[in-house]
Amino acid sequence: MAGGMPDRNFLYGVFQQVDKDRSGAIDARELQSALSNGNWTPFNPDTVKLMIAMFDKNQKGTINFEEFGALWKYVTDWQQCFRSFDQDGSGNINKNELRTAITTFGYRFSEQFFDVLMKRFDRSGKGCIYFDDFIQCCISLHNLTQLFSQHDNDRDGIITVSYEQFLHMVFSIRV
Repeated sequence: MAGGMPDRNFLYGVFQQVDKDRSGAIDARELQSALSNGNWTPFNPDTVKLMIAMFDKNQKGTINFEEFGALWKYVTDWQQCFRSFDQDGSGNINKNELRTAITTFGYRFSEQFFDVLMKRFDRSGKGCIYFDDFIQCCISLHNLTQLFSQHDNDRDGIITVSYEQFLHMVFSIRV
């Protein structure tokens, strides 16, 4: 299954299992109950909503079978990525593993900022980030970077914005 899309019949079977109310669409609650972050705790509802919003083309708060196929591939790719950075095989990512992952993605941050990321995305308070929160961390960084880039016309990593522009940026982004 790695690399490509799984068989359509297999995927439809999974879709039907997840679509508990047989509505033909999957909402955030149904998706959350189907996802696992590997530590027997519910998948972060904010991450689930973020992913639904990414694949919900008609903005109804649900995903249909076609959108589910794209989301399935997305989650599977993130799972492989997560496992590749979970160097000790613990099922979570510690600060060193997070630093390796984020740096591999091309970001350059200070040690203090990695502390901020850990504090923000370590919901368990155990000094580690689980799969669901890792996805949310990476999506958030990506979205915020895109927003910043729209204002960084000379690409020097510095922007000048008014307070109102800043608030507009913060309130318009999904993180």
